[in-house]
Amino acid sequence: MIKPDIAIEEFTYNLPDERIAKYPLKNRDLSKLLVFRNGTINQKQFPNIKSVLPDNAMLVFNNTKVIQARLKFKKATGAEIEIFCLEPLSPIEVQMAFDSRETTTWKCIVGNARKWKNDPLTKTISIDGEEINITVEKGEQLTDAYSIVFSWDNSIYSFAEIIENIGLTPIPPYLNRETEEIDLDRYQTVYSEHKGSVAAPTAGLHFTNEILSNLQDEGHKLLNITLHVGAGTFKPVKSEKIAEHDMHTEHFVITQQSLTTLINNANPTIAVGTTSVRTLESLYWYGVRILEKLPIDKGVQQWDPYNLKNTYSRIEALKALLGFMTDNKINTLSGRTSIIIVTGYQFKMINGLVTNFHQPQSTLLLLISAIVGQKWKDIYQYALDNDFRFLSYGDSSLLMID
Repeated sequence: MIKPDIAIEEFTYNLPDERIAKYPLKNRDLSKLLVFRNGTINQKQFPNIKSVLPDNAMLVFNNTKVIQARLKFKKATGAEIEIFCLEPLSPIEVQMAFDSRETTTWKCIVGNARKWKNDPLTKTISIDGEEINITVEKGEQLTDAYSIVFSWDNSIYSFAEIIENIGLTPIPPYLNRETEEIDLDRYQTVYSEHKGSVAAPTAGLHFTNEILSNLQDEGHKLLNITLHVGAGTFKPVKSEKIAEHDMHTEHFVITQQSLTTLINNANPTIAVGTTSVRTLESLYWYGVRILEKLPIDKGVQQWDPYNLKNTYSRIEALKALLGFMTDNKINTLSGRTSIIIVTGYQFKMINGLVTNFHQPQSTLLLLISAIVGQKWKDIYQYALDNDFRFLSYGDSSLLMID
Protein backbone atom coordinates (compact mmCIF):
# COMPACT_ATOMS: atom_id res chain seq x y z
CA MET A 1 0.00 0.00 0.00
CA ILE A 2 1.36 3.39 -1.02
CA LYS A 3 1.15 6.08 1.65
CA PRO A 4 2.55 9.60 1.19
CA ASP A 5 5.71 10.06 3.26
CA ILE A 6 4.91 13.48 4.72
CA ALA A 7 6.06 14.85 8.08
CA ILE A 8 3.29 16.83 9.76
CA GLU A 9 5.81 19.22 11.35
CA GLU A 10 6.36 20.67 7.88
CA PHE A 11 2.82 22.04 8.04
CA THR A 12 2.98 24.33 11.01
CA TYR A 13 2.97 28.08 11.48
CA ASN A 14 2.64 30.42 14.42
CA LEU A 15 -1.01 31.28 15.05
CA PRO A 16 -1.38 33.73 17.95
CA ASP A 17 -4.57 33.26 19.95
CA GLU A 18 -5.65 36.83 19.24
CA ARG A 19 -5.79 36.03 15.50
CA ILE A 20 -8.46 33.39 16.05
CA ALA A 21 -11.90 34.89 15.41
CA LYS A 22 -13.84 34.13 18.60
CA TYR A 23 -17.07 35.63 17.27
CA PRO A 24 -18.55 36.24 13.82
CA LEU A 25 -18.50 39.72 12.32
CA LYS A 26 -21.64 41.84 12.57
CA ASN A 27 -22.65 40.92 9.01
CA ARG A 28 -21.83 37.67 7.25
CA ASP A 29 -20.35 39.33 4.17
CA LEU A 30 -18.06 41.82 5.94
CA SER A 31 -15.13 39.44 5.84
CA LYS A 32 -11.98 39.81 3.79
CA LEU A 33 -11.26 37.58 0.81
CA LEU A 34 -7.70 36.52 0.03
CA VAL A 35 -7.35 35.63 -3.65
CA PHE A 36 -4.63 33.27 -4.88
CA ARG A 37 -4.57 32.96 -8.66
CA ASN A 38 -1.78 32.45 -11.19
CA GLY A 39 0.73 32.37 -8.35
CA THR A 40 -0.14 35.84 -7.04
CA ILE A 41 -1.86 36.91 -3.83
CA ASN A 42 -4.15 39.89 -3.29
CA GLN A 43 -7.22 40.72 -1.28
CA LYS A 44 -10.77 41.99 -1.69
CA GLN A 45 -13.94 42.20 0.38
CA PHE A 46 -16.01 39.03 0.25
CA PRO A 47 -19.00 40.48 -1.69
CA ASN A 48 -16.59 41.05 -4.58
CA ILE A 49 -15.97 37.33 -4.98
CA LYS A 50 -18.02 37.37 -8.18
CA SER A 51 -15.37 39.56 -9.82
CA VAL A 52 -12.54 37.06 -9.27
CA LEU A 53 -14.28 33.80 -10.09
CA PRO A 54 -13.71 32.22 -13.53
CA ASP A 55 -16.46 33.03 -16.03
CA ASN A 56 -19.59 30.89 -15.71
CA ALA A 57 -18.14 28.85 -12.88
CA MET A 58 -20.17 26.25 -11.02
CA LEU A 59 -19.97 26.68 -7.25
CA VAL A 60 -20.66 23.56 -5.21
CA PHE A 61 -22.01 24.10 -1.69
CA ASN A 62 -22.45 21.72 1.24
CA ASN A 63 -26.01 22.22 2.49
CA THR A 64 -25.66 20.18 5.67
CA LYS A 65 -27.14 21.64 8.85
CA VAL A 66 -25.47 21.67 12.26
CA ILE A 67 -27.44 19.81 14.91
CA GLN A 68 -27.72 20.72 18.59
CA ALA A 69 -25.26 17.96 19.35
CA ARG A 70 -24.19 18.88 22.92
CA LEU A 71 -26.57 17.53 25.57
CA LYS A 72 -26.16 18.08 29.31
CA PHE A 73 -27.48 15.77 32.01
CA LYS A 74 -27.00 15.72 35.79
CA LYS A 75 -26.46 12.83 38.14
CA ALA A 76 -28.28 12.67 41.47
CA THR A 77 -24.99 13.79 43.04
CA GLY A 78 -25.08 17.01 41.00
CA ALA A 79 -22.19 15.99 38.73
CA GLU A 80 -22.75 17.26 35.18
CA ILE A 81 -22.36 14.81 32.31
CA GLU A 82 -22.05 16.23 28.79
CA ILE A 83 -22.93 14.00 25.85
CA PHE A 84 -21.70 15.04 22.42
CA CYS A 85 -23.47 13.17 19.60
CA LEU A 86 -21.07 12.24 16.80
CA GLU A 87 -22.89 9.84 14.49
CA PRO A 88 -25.78 7.38 14.64
CA LEU A 89 -25.21 3.68 15.29
CA SER A 90 -28.82 2.50 15.19
CA PRO A 91 -30.39 3.29 12.83
CA ILE A 92 -27.05 3.95 11.10
CA GLU A 93 -28.52 6.16 8.36
CA VAL A 94 -28.54 9.78 9.54
CA GLN A 95 -32.05 10.76 8.46
CA MET A 96 -33.55 7.56 9.85
CA ALA A 97 -31.83 8.21 13.19
CA PHE A 98 -33.28 11.71 13.35
CA ASP A 99 -36.72 10.38 12.44
CA SER A 100 -36.57 7.76 15.23
CA ARG A 101 -39.41 7.66 17.73
CA GLU A 102 -38.83 6.51 21.33
CA THR A 103 -35.23 5.25 20.94
CA THR A 104 -31.98 5.59 18.97
CA THR A 105 -28.32 4.76 19.62
CA TRP A 106 -25.45 7.13 18.84
CA LYS A 107 -21.69 7.19 19.05
CA CYS A 108 -20.94 9.97 21.55
CA ILE A 109 -18.10 11.67 23.34
CA VAL A 110 -18.87 11.77 27.06
CA GLY A 111 -17.57 14.58 29.23
CA ASN A 112 -16.92 13.64 32.87
CA ALA A 113 -17.33 9.97 31.89
CA ARG A 114 -15.38 8.73 34.92
CA LYS A 115 -18.22 9.95 37.17
CA TRP A 116 -20.87 8.13 35.16
CA LYS A 117 -20.93 4.42 35.85
CA ASN A 118 -23.84 2.44 34.44
CA ASP A 119 -26.78 4.24 35.99
CA PRO A 120 -29.28 5.72 33.51
CA LEU A 121 -29.58 9.52 33.51
CA THR A 122 -32.91 11.25 33.01
CA LYS A 123 -34.13 14.69 32.09
CA THR A 124 -37.62 16.13 31.75
CA ILE A 125 -38.39 18.75 29.12
CA SER A 126 -41.50 20.37 27.69
CA ILE A 127 -42.28 20.73 23.97
CA ASP A 128 -45.43 22.60 23.03
CA GLY A 129 -46.76 22.01 26.53
CA GLU A 130 -46.12 18.25 26.32
CA GLU A 131 -43.90 16.84 29.08
CA ILE A 132 -41.29 14.38 27.87
CA ASN A 133 -38.93 12.25 29.96
CA ILE A 134 -35.61 11.50 28.26
CA THR A 135 -33.29 8.73 29.41
CA VAL A 136 -29.70 8.07 28.38
CA GLU A 137 -27.83 4.83 29.04
CA LYS A 138 -24.11 4.31 28.57
CA GLY A 139 -23.29 1.29 26.43
CA GLU A 140 -19.96 -0.15 25.33
CA GLN A 141 -16.82 1.93 25.18
CA LEU A 142 -15.60 2.48 21.65
CA THR A 143 -12.13 3.53 20.53
CA ASP A 144 -12.55 7.20 21.37
CA ALA A 145 -16.19 7.42 22.44
CA TYR A 146 -19.17 5.51 23.86
CA SER A 147 -22.31 3.91 22.53
CA ILE A 148 -25.19 5.87 24.07
CA VAL A 149 -28.82 4.75 23.97
CA PHE A 150 -31.40 7.55 23.99
CA SER A 151 -35.02 6.83 24.83
CA TRP A 152 -38.05 9.00 25.55
CA ASP A 153 -41.63 8.38 26.56
CA ASN A 154 -43.54 10.32 23.91
CA SER A 155 -43.49 8.88 20.40
CA ILE A 156 -45.12 12.00 18.96
CA TYR A 157 -41.66 13.56 18.87
CA SER A 158 -38.67 12.50 16.80
CA PHE A 159 -35.08 12.49 17.98
CA ALA A 160 -34.46 15.55 15.82
CA GLU A 161 -37.11 17.44 17.78
CA ILE A 162 -35.76 16.17 21.10
CA ILE A 163 -32.20 17.39 20.60
CA GLU A 164 -33.43 20.62 19.01
CA ASN A 165 -35.06 21.39 22.34
CA ILE A 166 -32.42 20.22 24.80
CA GLY A 167 -29.17 20.48 22.88
CA LEU A 168 -26.57 23.20 22.39
CA THR A 169 -24.80 24.24 19.19
CA PRO A 170 -21.37 22.51 19.18
CA ILE A 171 -19.09 25.45 18.40
CA PRO A 172 -15.39 24.60 17.86
CA PRO A 173 -13.35 23.84 20.99
CA TYR A 174 -10.65 26.35 20.07
CA LEU A 175 -13.09 29.24 20.62
CA ASN A 176 -12.70 28.55 24.35
CA ARG A 177 -16.17 29.81 25.24
CA GLU A 178 -19.68 28.54 25.79
CA THR A 179 -22.29 28.54 23.04
CA GLU A 180 -24.13 31.87 22.90
CA GLU A 181 -27.33 33.09 21.24
CA ILE A 182 -25.45 34.47 18.23
CA ASP A 183 -24.12 31.00 17.38
CA LEU A 184 -27.61 29.59 16.80
CA ASP A 185 -27.86 31.63 13.60
CA ARG A 186 -24.31 32.43 12.60
CA TYR A 187 -22.87 28.91 12.95
CA GLN A 188 -25.25 27.84 10.16
CA THR A 189 -25.03 28.71 6.47
CA VAL A 190 -28.03 30.54 4.99
CA TYR A 191 -28.57 27.54 2.69
CA SER A 192 -28.31 24.82 5.38
CA GLU A 193 -31.01 22.23 4.86
CA HIS A 194 -30.21 18.65 5.87
CA LYS A 195 -29.51 18.02 9.57
CA GLY A 196 -26.53 15.87 10.45
CA SER A 197 -23.34 17.86 11.12
CA VAL A 198 -21.61 18.50 14.43
CA ALA A 199 -19.46 21.22 12.86
CA ALA A 200 -20.38 23.84 10.28
CA PRO A 201 -19.03 23.88 6.71
CA THR A 202 -17.53 27.23 7.64
CA ALA A 203 -16.46 28.37 4.16
CA GLY A 204 -20.14 28.92 3.47
CA LEU A 205 -20.76 31.16 6.47
CA HIS A 206 -19.76 34.25 4.43
CA PHE A 207 -22.47 33.83 1.80
CA THR A 208 -25.71 35.79 2.05
CA ASN A 209 -28.83 35.29 -0.03
CA GLU A 210 -27.97 38.51 -1.83
CA ILE A 211 -24.49 37.27 -2.77
CA LEU A 212 -25.91 33.96 -3.98
CA SER A 213 -28.43 35.82 -6.12
CA ASN A 214 -25.71 38.11 -7.52
CA LEU A 215 -23.59 35.10 -8.45
CA GLN A 216 -26.43 33.65 -10.47
CA ASP A 217 -27.04 36.99 -12.14
CA GLU A 218 -23.37 36.97 -13.20
CA GLY A 219 -23.87 33.62 -14.94
CA HIS A 220 -22.48 31.32 -12.27
CA LYS A 221 -24.25 28.06 -11.46
CA LEU A 222 -24.92 26.94 -7.89
CA LEU A 223 -25.12 23.26 -6.92
CA ASN A 224 -25.89 21.82 -3.49
CA ILE A 225 -24.54 18.52 -2.22
CA THR A 226 -24.51 17.15 1.32
CA LEU A 227 -21.70 15.92 3.54
CA HIS A 228 -22.35 15.68 7.26
CA VAL A 229 -19.30 17.12 9.00
CA GLY A 230 -18.01 15.04 11.90
CA ALA A 231 -16.04 16.04 14.97
CA GLY A 232 -13.06 14.37 13.31
CA THR A 233 -12.57 17.60 11.37
CA PHE A 234 -11.00 18.94 14.60
CA LYS A 235 -8.99 15.76 15.24
CA PRO A 236 -5.33 16.70 15.60
CA VAL A 237 -2.65 14.80 13.74
CA LYS A 238 -0.65 13.19 16.55
CA SER A 239 1.63 11.01 14.45
CA GLU A 240 4.93 12.32 13.11
CA LYS A 241 4.13 11.04 9.63
CA ILE A 242 0.77 11.53 7.96
CA ALA A 243 0.95 7.91 6.79
CA GLU A 244 0.29 6.86 10.40
CA HIS A 245 -2.78 9.09 10.84
CA ASP A 246 -6.22 7.47 10.74
CA MET A 247 -8.57 9.74 8.85
CA HIS A 248 -12.12 10.10 10.14
CA THR A 249 -15.12 8.88 8.16
CA GLU A 250 -17.89 11.23 7.07
CA HIS A 251 -21.24 10.55 5.42
CA PHE A 252 -22.45 12.25 2.25
CA VAL A 253 -25.56 12.19 0.08
CA ILE A 254 -25.73 12.64 -3.69
CA THR A 255 -28.73 12.41 -6.01
CA GLN A 256 -28.83 11.22 -9.62
CA GLN A 257 -29.87 14.73 -10.62
CA SER A 258 -26.83 16.34 -8.98
CA LEU A 259 -24.54 13.70 -10.45
CA THR A 260 -25.96 14.38 -13.93
CA THR A 261 -25.34 18.10 -13.41
CA LEU A 262 -21.70 17.38 -12.57
CA ILE A 263 -21.31 15.16 -15.63
CA ASN A 264 -22.77 17.80 -17.95
CA ASN A 265 -20.78 20.69 -16.48
CA ALA A 266 -17.97 21.84 -18.79
CA ASN A 267 -17.11 25.01 -16.86
CA PRO A 268 -14.70 25.50 -13.93
CA THR A 269 -15.87 23.89 -10.69
CA ILE A 270 -15.27 25.81 -7.47
CA ALA A 271 -15.85 23.91 -4.23
CA VAL A 272 -17.14 25.97 -1.33
CA GLY A 273 -15.36 24.41 1.62
CA THR A 274 -13.11 21.44 2.20
CA THR A 275 -16.14 19.25 2.86
CA SER A 276 -17.40 19.94 -0.66
CA VAL A 277 -13.93 19.03 -1.97
CA ARG A 278 -13.94 15.74 -0.07
CA THR A 279 -17.39 14.88 -1.40
CA LEU A 280 -16.64 15.78 -5.02
CA GLU A 281 -13.32 13.96 -5.12
CA SER A 282 -14.88 10.96 -3.36
CA LEU A 283 -17.49 10.71 -6.13
CA TYR A 284 -14.67 10.20 -8.61
CA TRP A 285 -13.14 7.42 -6.50
CA TYR A 286 -16.54 5.76 -6.06
CA GLY A 287 -16.67 5.62 -9.84
CA VAL A 288 -13.16 4.19 -10.02
CA ARG A 289 -14.09 1.48 -7.52
CA ILE A 290 -17.06 0.54 -9.69
CA LEU A 291 -14.94 0.53 -12.87
CA GLU A 292 -12.33 -1.63 -11.14
CA LYS A 293 -15.07 -3.96 -9.82
CA LEU A 294 -14.21 -3.19 -6.19
CA PRO A 295 -16.81 -3.11 -3.40
CA ILE A 296 -18.31 0.28 -2.47
CA ASP A 297 -20.31 -0.74 0.60
CA LYS A 298 -17.64 0.72 2.91
CA GLY A 299 -17.17 3.81 0.78
CA VAL A 300 -13.94 5.52 -0.27
CA GLN A 301 -11.00 4.44 1.85
CA GLN A 302 -8.31 6.77 3.17
CA TRP A 303 -5.57 5.71 0.77
CA ASP A 304 -7.66 4.90 -2.32
CA PRO A 305 -6.37 7.94 -4.28
CA TYR A 306 -2.80 6.73 -3.84
CA ASN A 307 -3.41 3.06 -4.61
CA LEU A 308 -6.19 2.77 -7.18
CA LYS A 309 -5.92 3.34 -10.91
CA ASN A 310 -6.36 7.07 -11.57
CA THR A 311 -6.25 7.29 -15.35
CA TYR A 312 -10.02 7.34 -15.77
CA SER A 313 -11.47 10.69 -16.76
CA ARG A 314 -13.89 12.60 -14.58
CA ILE A 315 -16.71 11.77 -16.99
CA GLU A 316 -15.88 8.05 -17.07
CA ALA A 317 -15.87 7.78 -13.28
CA LEU A 318 -19.05 9.80 -12.74
CA LYS A 319 -20.92 7.92 -15.48
CA ALA A 320 -19.92 4.63 -13.88
CA LEU A 321 -21.37 5.82 -10.56
CA LEU A 322 -24.53 7.11 -12.25
CA GLY A 323 -24.89 3.80 -14.09
CA PHE A 324 -24.57 1.90 -10.81
CA MET A 325 -27.27 4.06 -9.22
CA THR A 326 -29.56 3.65 -12.22
CA ASP A 327 -29.08 -0.12 -12.44
CA ASN A 328 -29.79 -0.50 -8.73
CA LYS A 329 -32.70 1.97 -8.76
CA ILE A 330 -30.90 4.26 -6.28
CA ASN A 331 -32.03 7.85 -6.74
CA THR A 332 -30.17 9.11 -3.67
CA LEU A 333 -26.86 7.52 -2.69
CA SER A 334 -25.80 7.65 0.96
CA GLY A 335 -22.04 7.27 0.79
CA ARG A 336 -19.07 7.21 3.15
CA THR A 337 -15.62 8.64 2.71
CA SER A 338 -12.37 8.54 4.66
CA ILE A 339 -10.41 10.19 1.85
CA ILE A 340 -7.29 12.12 2.86
CA ILE A 341 -6.03 14.76 0.45
CA VAL A 342 -2.40 15.73 0.87
CA THR A 343 0.46 17.30 -1.06
CA GLY A 344 0.82 15.59 -4.43
CA TYR A 345 -2.84 14.67 -4.80
CA GLN A 346 -4.10 15.14 -8.37
CA PHE A 347 -7.54 16.76 -8.29
CA LYS A 348 -10.11 15.21 -10.59
CA MET A 349 -13.19 17.29 -9.89
CA ILE A 350 -12.35 20.87 -8.90
CA ASN A 351 -10.54 23.91 -10.28
CA GLY A 352 -10.55 25.98 -7.12
CA LEU A 353 -11.68 26.27 -3.53
CA VAL A 354 -13.34 28.86 -1.31
CA THR A 355 -12.18 28.21 2.26
CA ASN A 356 -11.26 29.78 5.59
CA PHE A 357 -7.81 29.62 7.23
CA HIS A 358 -7.05 26.38 9.03
CA GLN A 359 -5.18 25.23 12.11
CA PRO A 360 -1.47 24.38 12.01
CA GLN A 361 -0.61 20.69 11.54
CA SER A 362 -4.15 19.80 10.49
CA THR A 363 -5.37 17.56 7.67
CA LEU A 364 -7.21 20.59 6.30
CA LEU A 365 -3.93 22.46 5.90
CA LEU A 366 -2.56 19.41 4.07
CA LEU A 367 -5.52 19.66 1.70
CA ILE A 368 -4.68 23.33 1.07
CA SER A 369 -1.12 22.33 0.22
CA ALA A 370 -2.46 19.88 -2.34
CA ILE A 371 -4.08 22.84 -4.13
CA VAL A 372 -1.35 25.49 -3.88
CA GLY A 373 1.79 23.50 -3.03
CA GLN A 374 4.42 25.18 -0.89
CA LYS A 375 2.77 28.51 -1.66
CA TRP A 376 0.52 27.81 1.33
CA LYS A 377 3.27 29.30 3.49
CA ASP A 378 3.23 32.57 1.54
CA ILE A 379 -0.56 32.65 1.60
CA TYR A 380 -0.78 32.18 5.35
CA GLN A 381 2.01 34.66 6.02
CA TYR A 382 0.21 37.21 3.85
CA ALA A 383 -2.97 36.59 5.86
CA LEU A 384 -1.09 37.06 9.14
CA ASP A 385 0.67 40.21 7.89
CA ASN A 386 -2.60 41.73 6.64
CA ASP A 387 -4.77 41.18 9.71
CA PHE A 388 -6.92 38.36 8.37
CA ARG A 389 -9.01 36.57 10.98
CA PHE A 390 -8.46 32.81 11.29
CA LEU A 391 -10.46 29.58 11.68
CA SER A 392 -14.23 28.98 11.70
CA TYR A 393 -15.49 32.54 12.24
CA GLY A 394 -12.54 34.05 10.39
CA ASP A 395 -12.00 35.51 6.93
CA SER A 396 -12.15 33.72 3.59
CA SER A 397 -9.93 32.84 0.66
CA LEU A 398 -10.30 31.79 -2.97
CA LEU A 399 -7.55 29.41 -4.01
CA MET A 400 -7.31 28.50 -7.69
CA ILE A 401 -5.45 25.47 -9.02
CA ASP A 402 -2.92 26.64 -11.59
